[in-house]
Amino acid sequence: MGIRINHKALGQELFEALATGRAIGALTERHPELSIDDAYKISLEFLKIRQKKNGEKVIGKKIGVTSKPVQEMLGVFQPDFGFLTDAMLSHDGNVHTDCHIAPRAEAEIAFKLKSGLRGPGVTAQEVIDATEYVQPCFEIVDSRIKDWKIIIGDTIADNASCGVFALGAEKVDPKGFDLAALEVVVEKNAKEISRGMGSAVQGAPENAVAWLANTLGEYGIPFEAGEIILSGSLVPLEPVVRGDEMLMTIEGFGSCAVAFV
Repeated sequence: MGIRINHKALGQELFEALATGRAIGALTERHPELSIDDAYKISLEFLKIRQKKNGEKVIGKKIGVTSKPVQEMLGVFQPDFGFLTDAMLSHDGNVHTDCHIAPRAEAEIAFKLKSGLRGPGVTAQEVIDATEYVQPCFEIVDSRIKDWKIIIGDTIADNASCGVFALGAEKVDPKGFDLAALEVVVEKNAKEISRGMGSAVQGAPENAVAWLANTLGEYGIPFEAGEIILSGSLVPLEPVVRGDEMLMTIEGFGSCAVAFV
């Protein structure tokens, strides 16, 4: 009989790391037997504690580790998912660095749903049909695992390493664009640092969102109408510190800016 993983206790560890800003050792190093299913159960426990102790409410979901540049940077070679809560949304574009351990910025396309989706069997076209609008987005990822020394089980358990996110002002009908062909230009402190295409995330952002809907469906978790879905980074993750300013621009689509304070 295998060793039983205490999902609740590990979820509590991650919550305390989030609350104190002190990273913990990799869960998979301490528990080599930890499976992907265990990791998702830990993530759900982590979320429950945030909801109970902080009063956070789920407002969406995110897919992570979708593009090759991010996979190669982290050494994690399959996608994962996490939950977005109201506490994670930056309304003014300011990100408070004292609330993070080792933040990194990534440029994404966010989907705002007008109707719900439940996998399995969700297609990319159904994602487009269910979307009210899309927006440029910065997600600021942050690992509660020390020194970002993670494999897939660690980042899944840690709510897909999600920190906070900010949305651009433009709200765009996805039916008017070939999302795969969109090119994002990312600047840091007024200097270009990277470019990426919509095709970087599983061929197109809507493909990534469909994958997430179907994966969540296996756990009985639907996409709800009104939720925000982050589709994954189009560029390599960029470490950031207090005083940095980031800008992403997609020609003809919109922009998003964040400042680290």
